[in-house]
Parts: sequence; structure tokens; C-alpha cells
Amino acid sequence: MRTIGKKLVRGGLVIAAFLLVAGICSAQEQAKVQQAMGLLLQKTAMLGTPSVKGTDVVAGKTVPALYFGGVKMNNNFDLVDEIQDEIGGTATLFVKSGGEYFRVATNIVKEDGTRAIGTILDPQGEVIKAIEAGTPFYGEAEILGKSYETGYEPIRDASGEVIGIYFVGYEIQD
Repeated sequence: MRTIGKKLVRGGLVIAAFLLVAGICSAQEQAKVQQAMGLLLQKTAMLGTPSVKGTDVVAGKTVPALYFGGVKMNNNFDLVDEIQDEIGGTATLFVKSGGEYFRVATNIVKEDGTRAIGTILDPQGEVIKAIEAGTPFYGEAEILGKSYETGYEPIRDASGEVIGIYFVGYEIQD
């Protein structure tokens, strides 16, 4: 009986150690997400107030044109690539069109290697529920079939209306 008890205790310690390491890794990833989001928010704020003006075609779809100050973000990858170059991970700017959020600037790539512009945020996911409630979402999310540690924040215009979403994330490696 004592041998079985020792094995159970040892097994329990191994599981506890695994969970502790997993928690530390998750905390480290979440710290990177917070840092990346801070950088994205800072860089967009330097460009000016967010707004939508007219429409633009992104990946064959007509969507509102998202601006920060006088800089149109649709099909403009400079900022998202700058975030990736400086801190790694991925970054995206979404614009709200009706009840959907379209990627208009991103460095997330689809399986074919092209940027995932024109794709929409999962309308059934936890992220959309948070954004629709006007709150951020931080945590694990699936994006185009891959798991990411993520941060999503609402983009608000000068009147406070949600017009899009800021996103940063790091792919979770198995």
C-alpha cells in the first residue's frame, strides 16, 4: 500500500509541476501580449484619432475605410509589420462593417501564405462577445485554425462608438 501511495504522490507532484510551468509560460505569453498591445495602442495614437471615412475594397470586399488621423489603414501593412518587427507575434486592425469585423491590416497569413485581409472575426467566438460588450478580451483564441495567446481591444472613434478592433497575438506552439 505504501508503494502505491508514494507513486500517487510522485505522480501528483509531476502533474503539479507541469501545471505550474504551464501557468508560468501562460503568464509570460500574456505579458508579451500586454506589451505588444501597449505598443500598438501607442503607435496608432501617434497617428491620430480613429475614424471611418467612406469605403475601400479589401480582398474583394467593400468595407468602411479605417483611419488613424489622416492615415488610411485598409491594405496598409506598415504599422502591423512594424509591431511584428519590434516585438514579434502578430498584429491586426479590424474595421466594423454592419455586425462583422473585417481584417483590413494584418500580418496573420492564411495557409496559402497570403495575408488574411478581408477575413472576419469569428462571429460565434468569445472575443466578439467581449467586444460587443465594449470590453477587451485577453486569453487564448483560435485564429484560422491555429491557437494564439491574444489581446483584443475595441477601437473607438471620437464619440466613443466602437468602429473596429486592435489585435495582437502570439501563436501557441505545441
